[in-house]
Order: sequence, then C-alpha cells, then structure tokens
Amino acid sequence: MAQQVKAVIARAKGAPVEVTTIVVPDPGPGEAVVRIQACGVCHTDLHYREGGINDEFPFLLGHEASGIVESVGEGVTEVAPGDFVVLNWRAVCGQCRSCRRGRPQYCFNTHNAKQKMTLLDGTELSPALGIGAFAEKTLVAAGQCTKVDPAAEPAVAGLLGCGVMAGIGAAINTGNVGRGDSVAVIGCGGVGGAAVLGSRLAGAARIIAVDIDDRKLETARGLGATHTVNSRTTDPVEAIRELTGGHGADVVVEAVGRPETYRQAFYARDLAGTVVLVGVPTPEMTLELPLLDVFGRGGALKSSWYGDCLPSRDFPMLIDLYLQGRLDLGAFVTETIELDAVEQAFERMHQGDVLRSVVVL
Repeated sequence: MAQQVKAVIARAKGAPVEVTTIVVPDPGPGEAVVRIQACGVCHTDLHYREGGINDEFPFLLGHEASGIVESVGEGVTEVAPGDFVVLNWRAVCGQCRSCRRGRPQYCFNTHNAKQKMTLLDGTELSPALGIGAFAEKTLVAAGQCTKVDPAAEPAVAGLLGCGVMAGIGAAINTGNVGRGDSVAVIGCGGVGGAAVLGSRLAGAARIIAVDIDDRKLETARGLGATHTVNSRTTDPVEAIRELTGGHGADVVVEAVGRPETYRQAFYARDLAGTVVLVGVPTPEMTLELPLLDVFGRGGALKSSWYGDCLPSRDFPMLIDLYLQGRLDLGAFVTETIELDAVEQAFERMHQGDVLRSVVVL
C-alpha cells in the first residue's frame, strides 16, 4: 500500500525548498523502501535546486543517506527488511562490458527504481541522484542499498553515500596514494577534507591542504594535513613545490572543479605525478593547457567519479575502520538539523560555515 510521508522538494529553479507530503509506492521487482534515519546536505542538492543538473522539476532532494530497509520487492536478495543500509547512487548492473571485465566500480549501466514517487496530485518527482532522501521514507533500487554494521551512527554512516566517499576514494582508489607519498589537496570543503583523511589513512608522508579559508585549513589539519597553504595570499604551486623539495607532489587532488585550480594542480605535481579531478565543473567551463606540457610532464590526469568506489566493497570496510576508531568520520558532522531547516543549511554551506549539516529523522 502506498504511503504518504514528509519530504523536501524543489519546485522551480532558484526557488526556496519546501517541506511537503509525497507518495511513496510499494516496492516493485528489484526495489526497496527505506525509512531514512539521516541525510547529509550536499552541494549537489543545491545544484539541483539551482537547475545546474537538469530542469526536470520538481526534484525530491537528498541523497547522502542511511536508514532501515522497510520492505523489498520481488527478486530482492541482497538486503532484507530490518537491515541498516547506506544508500548509494551507483547500483551496478553486473552485465555491462565494465562489470563483465571485473571492473564493477566503473559500471556503465547503473540503475534506479523504475517506479516514481509523486506529489499528492500525482505529479511525478525527480529524486536527486535517483535517491531522494530528504524524506521520511524513499523508494530506491535494491542495489542502491549497501548493508553496513548497525552500530554506526546514522548521521555518520550516511556521509559515505556521497561527499566523504568521493574524497576518500579520490585519494585511495583514483589517486592510488601510497605509503610515503606526498599529496596536495586543493579545496578543503567536505570532499577535499575527506581526501586529506583518505591520504592519511593510506600512509602519505606529507599532506598539503590548500584553500582560501583559514577555517577550512584548520579543519584539514585536524583531519591529517601536515601543512596548509592559504592560496588567497600565497601562490599554491610555488608553496607546494617548496614543501616537496622543489619537485611537486606525487598526487594532487583538485576538489574545487574550476579551470584555474585544475591548472594549479597540474603544475603542482611532480614529474610522472598524478592529478585527480574530483571537484565537479559546470558545463560551460573549459580548460586550456600547452599540449607539450601535458606530454613532457608524463604521469596521469584522472577524473574521480564517486571516488571510483564500489559500495559493496568500500562502505562496510570504511564503517569498520570508523567503529575501530581508525577513521574519524564523525569530524565531518558539523550540525544535525530537522527537515524544515534544509534551506538554511544551504546558506551555511554556501558561506563555508559547515563541513556537513545532517538532517536527522
């Protein structure tokens, strides 16, 4: 039987979000209904509200979430009612050319629930990243549910659903940061801070945090940065080179998504070093680099999509490290809020006042 629940939607481009009642259908084949316990306020949700993703309004916002599986549809075997899960937006298909080659983290045919959640008048909603978790309950593809240890705090566990996983994965999975490496992270918000934490976890010897906000740099130190650079007052390329014996960093993670910071990352890496782009650019942005420099410096220029994570592999492992006290995921939770405070959380995020506001239900 379909259920009516409270949720946060964006009706039109730039309009303030609102709390309203939506209809969540019973799960069909391959689907699950999840009772949401916590959902982080991510910059991607703001992109949706501003029309930066597409124009398929109204949007059901929220995607960085954890909760309890309430019911499942026909054929679902990977999760069961009562399971504590972290939601992900990469339900792998298992059949595409990437999955068949043993690289499911790059699945080319990820999928979402087939049924639509709606407003009371029947208007179909577009769930953010196929999830829509600023809601008491949501409908997802069962493959978007990753079972983890229920001892984890929901507000912390949910962060793996997007930003924290993107940052940790950019360092560990995409950048292949290893013991003794030097790493620079440009942009130290939630994703960049997680890249700092991931670099520390991987055993990097020198971790250089770069930002224009001293508050974020101080937070980065707490997450494992060994050095900080305020690029508002200091040339970050020269500073990174100076801190790495004049060579540049082995891995530079760009967590801003702008041409000027990418260019800084490119020239701040060592010969044969790696640049990882995890910051999300906008469609109109372009980048120009001398092709001879691209050739002559060698190494690798990589994009990191969701930290190149495989949720079934990475989420349980990171939750275990958190429960062992070896991974301070709780450091990212700046505040917990209620559903009706999402609009104010967007403003605090825009001002750089928080790493993460988390809606707790």
